[in-house]
Amino acid sequence: MALRETEVAEILVLYYSRTGGTAEMARQVARGINEIEGMTARLRTVPPVSTVCEAVEDEIPAAGPPYASLDDLRECAGLALGSPTRFGNMAAPLKYFLDSTGGLWLAGTLSGKPAAVFTSASTLHGGHESTLLTMMMPLLHHGMLLVGVPFTETALSETRGGGTPYGPSHWSGRESRVALSVEEKQICRALGRRLAGIAQRLGIC
Repeated sequence: MALRETEVAEILVLYYSRTGGTAEMARQVARGINEIEGMTARLRTVPPVSTVCEAVEDEIPAAGPPYASLDDLRECAGLALGSPTRFGNMAAPLKYFLDSTGGLWLAGTLSGKPAAVFTSASTLHGGHESTLLTMMMPLLHHGMLLVGVPFTETALSETRGGGTPYGPSHWSGRESRVALSVEEKQICRALGRRLAGIAQRLGIC
């Protein structure tokens, strides 16, 4: 169903962050989304999990965006998924949440919606691209339409830190720098604009 001119569609920016780098990336992606008229970002995170895979946090976080629910996925016009790198894969808390979406998969709820991924790592060759690629797998199973960052985005060729055509990345260094480079911010915002623009053209509401 196409959006009416007065309606605003939401792109879900869902992430897990431990030291703050991925959270800052999420905020930059959200800024890019909000630059597209008629589109807005909905920031959500997920709680840490214990060794027995049970949520250990309160239902509402003490600070930052709320924890995600399945309704956030049902209601979104698109999805930006962010995680720090864990041995070339997404962090367990985000995977734990995605593993709970089987009902949405059965219903085809996310099928046809655009999606994108982003990541942060403490080492320059610490699995940025493999993390992004493995994060795409459950989204493909959901039938989502993957959106990357084309090389027409000049910051992708100029960056000396993070940044890939598969999605934005951030090189935090061993000291876990939260601050993104100028180019990393530009790539995050470019992805947000691209994701929101595609969702808008698809007329998803």
